[in-house]
Amino acid sequence: MRKDIHEGIEIYVINKIKPNYAALAQKYDCDYRTVKSAYEKAKLRKTNQYTQFRKKRSSKLDPYKDIVEEKLNQHCSAYSIFTFIQKKGFQGSYTLVKNYCRNYKQEKIKKATIRVEHQPGLSAQVDWKENMKLTTIDGEVIEFNIFLYVLPYSKKKYFTLTFDRKQDTLFECLYKAFQYTGGVPKEIWFDNMRTVVDHSRTQYSKVQFNERFYAFSKDANFVPVACRPFRPQTKGCVEALARTVDRLKVYNREFHDSDELNDLIDEFCIDLNNEISQSANQSPNMLWKLNEKKYLHNLSKDALTSYFGYFIRRKVTKEAMIIFRKCRYSVDPHYIGKELDVKLSDNEKQIYLYYNGELIRMHDLTTKNLNYNEEDYFKILKSDVMSHKTDEEIRKFTIESLKQYDLVEVENDD
Repeated sequence: MRKDIHEGIEIYVINKIKPNYAALAQKYDCDYRTVKSAYEKAKLRKTNQYTQFRKKRSSKLDPYKDIVEEKLNQHCSAYSIFTFIQKKGFQGSYTLVKNYCRNYKQEKIKKATIRVEHQPGLSAQVDWKENMKLTTIDGEVIEFNIFLYVLPYSKKKYFTLTFDRKQDTLFECLYKAFQYTGGVPKEIWFDNMRTVVDHSRTQYSKVQFNERFYAFSKDANFVPVACRPFRPQTKGCVEALARTVDRLKVYNREFHDSDELNDLIDEFCIDLNNEISQSANQSPNMLWKLNEKKYLHNLSKDALTSYFGYFIRRKVTKEAMIIFRKCRYSVDPHYIGKELDVKLSDNEKQIYLYYNGELIRMHDLTTKNLNYNEEDYFKILKSDVMSHKTDEEIRKFTIESLKQYDLVEVENDD
């Protein structure tokens, strides 16, 4: 059907005017029967009768739609579903599966969701802003994540930079969020992240929380709530926060290293908590202080100690450092790119670094940004910027540099 004829005839249908077929045929340079047919089809569409005259075509995907929907509810990708049903006899194209998955997700999102009443101290919402990338002044690309935590009633926020999304990192971030917001709410809402949920809820089964995470929630005294797939509205506050942190992009090429980036993120969190909300005409900090903080229950000092006595895994950066509690600790550059186990001493005054079960380094636990072992620092310099120097020259430079680091840290503490 020609688009110009279709659009022209719609006017007559809308205004309920019977057209002059001959005149319109002359206007559009076509047979009058073409105009008449267009008019009759437009009338049928107007009264929702046209669809019954169209022959419904079967799809190669029809026998597999139940499988596709079940796998989508388990957060499987369209391509993985495509390869899965191919082995079960599906003969169609990947595009057919991809389009069906996209339409299914959009339809799910449009459906009404349960209404969440934001009462003081009732709940918090958690998510990650994943795989963000910003570039330093020197052109180094830093890829990172941001842990997001928000109290929906007051909109009090806590977020922080992380370099992974492992369960130990989640526990550490939650613990710091409890400290930052002055207590623990009755329930915390999560999406179906693998560090929280072993099996997400579907129409056939209930959600199954990870055993260690569930024990953590019991000890912290909150009820975990897993949001249903494709229902972002149920965590609207933290979803909005995830969009807000995109404002960090303004700092692209405006910082020197990850330490400075971390400081920018902490400062941004403080700024957001002091911004006046148009809806409440108060800042999140003020609303939290006046109406919400008193409803959060206190966390026992020793309630979560056991979770931080486990080995925590950290990847060695290309600077031959691991990051723990926002501070950096050196190792031999031989371990760059490898994952190490980090364990706290019983008195939490030292950290021990293990590779394949072997202790490779011990550091005092400090609040200093940079913590170098002298031998590590020597090898780092020798492997890169001072490779052309003699060992004696490098050793002398190492001793002087570490003295300067100590002086800088002392000045910062003062």
